[in-house]
Amino acid sequence: MGTQAPETYSPAKDDVKTKEEKAIEDWLPINGSRNAKWWYSAFHNVTAMVGAGVLGLPYAMSELGWGPGIAVMILSWIITLYTLWQMVEMHEMVPGKRFDRYHELGQHVFGEKLGLWIVVPQQLVVEVSLNIIYMVTGGQSLKKFHDVICDGKCKDIKLSYFIMIFASVHFFLSQLPNFNSISAVSLAAAIMSISYSTIAWGASLDKGREANVDYDLHATTTPGKVFGVLGGLGDVAFAYSGHNVVLEIQATIPSTPEKPSKHAMWKGALVAYIIVALCYFPVTFVGYWAFGNSVEDNILITLNKPKWLIAAANMMVVVHVIGSYQVYAMPVFDMIESVLVKKLRFSPSLKLRLVSRTSYVAFTMFIGISFPFFGGLLSFFGGLAFAPTTYFLPCIMWLAVYKPKRFGLSWFTNWICIVIGVLLLVLSPIGGLRQIILTAKTYQFYQ
Repeated sequence: MGTQAPETYSPAKDDVKTKEEKAIEDWLPINGSRNAKWWYSAFHNVTAMVGAGVLGLPYAMSELGWGPGIAVMILSWIITLYTLWQMVEMHEMVPGKRFDRYHELGQHVFGEKLGLWIVVPQQLVVEVSLNIIYMVTGGQSLKKFHDVICDGKCKDIKLSYFIMIFASVHFFLSQLPNFNSISAVSLAAAIMSISYSTIAWGASLDKGREANVDYDLHATTTPGKVFGVLGGLGDVAFAYSGHNVVLEIQATIPSTPEKPSKHAMWKGALVAYIIVALCYFPVTFVGYWAFGNSVEDNILITLNKPKWLIAAANMMVVVHVIGSYQVYAMPVFDMIESVLVKKLRFSPSLKLRLVSRTSYVAFTMFIGISFPFFGGLLSFFGGLAFAPTTYFLPCIMWLAVYKPKRFGLSWFTNWICIVIGVLLLVLSPIGGLRQIILTAKTYQFYQ
């Protein structure tokens, strides 16, 4: 593989900072701590990956069918593992310098201004949309828990109230200063994701195939089938969306010339991806096998028995998305606080953090309450923003920096990933947008 000669490391340029600049860097969430171990990478990546998306994968299969569905799932796993490796490698590709944020890597590759315009809008769309979807998922899972436990004996409570209950936790957790401070929350979330994924496919397997199970595509009309396939592609793209916080996670790992952070990071990321496979594939294939095209866009909503197990699984989802919300919110907090203290010259303080982070949590809560279209949101955002940052933007950066031999294996591999990613970007939001429009026709706000 041909590589570009690395930039010359200049201590004067990279290391010499005023005390004020150093204090600001140490205050910001991403740079606040660099003592993470390799297993931090493992559970942070599991928390980032195995989220709301896994629950929608059986529904994605009902839109794609057996053959295309299996192919898309396996291909996505391979492609995103490859692009994750690329990002881990590029974190310290310039000797003596670390790209701690996705947009910093973008600026190195595309230029100071263009890099920001290419990366930051996409990354913000991914992270903010995920936080909104996790608000909806958390509220839906709390409501499902309530409904299963009550079994029709309790007063019905609006979904809006459950989303507000879920959001109340984040008004407190959002004040944790940096990635390492949310490690315990992230670890609990990772354990819960494995647990509820196992319950989802285990309960489906125990229930067995429904008597009149139908494996035809979810839609019946030709336009409906086409839009369904596009939406299914978006659902899968959404499920493989952890790359937006990879560099930020790696930034928490210590690095020396003898032991660069990429070794520990890749070890943790590989363990995480094995866990992802053990969660995604059984849930997807067993869930679709059991319910066919009658499966809901959240597999745990489809399952009703045994009640205690389904109630427990929904609470596990709540715990998991609490951790996932914080993992994806941390880079957003970093961007907001960087602008406030570096551009607008606010002094770093607890008050500034309290106001900025509380405002962000309130914003995502309000949007989640207003537009809780779970299935449509998955496929729409899955294609629009997740496909670029996960499937092909790392490949474009790799080609630009390392310049592999034209028509060589690396060159072909990257271009295949780029073509597949661009197709996802163009096609899958169409299906998600159609689903949102259809749902919005009968939806009453704040019910």
